[in-house]
Amino acid sequence: MTSLPLSSFVTLLVVLLLLFTGLNVARARGRYGIKAPAVTGHEMFERAFRIQMNTLENAVLMLPALWVFAGFVDDRGAAVLGGLWIAARVWYAVAYQNDPKKRGPGFGIAMLVFTGLWLGALWGVLRAMF
Repeated sequence: MTSLPLSSFVTLLVVLLLLFTGLNVARARGRYGIKAPAVTGHEMFERAFRIQMNTLENAVLMLPALWVFAGFVDDRGAAVLGGLWIAARVWYAVAYQNDPKKRGPGFGIAMLVFTGLWLGALWGVLRAMF
């Protein structure tokens, strides 16, 4: 069995980020009186909800790329890129909650990191195949 402790740790941090975004939505539901299953109502609730959904959507893309990169290229490199992705997503979340117009840089950096992970993973797989 191959040990990938750094990518494992980053994955646990991503799960923690997803937990916090979910708890933030629950808190906003209570604060602004938004009863489930409603996903609209108060603007601040809608921001929290979009942060959670956007982060979940991006994590679904990033995590497989992280693991393929870790397995075929390098655990440490995957973890560094994964850590940058987390930092960018936190930046995105804080900016979006405060002023949605300022969410762009965090989103852009996270997408650049994802692209690097994906391209690196592709290179690693192709290298192993050929």
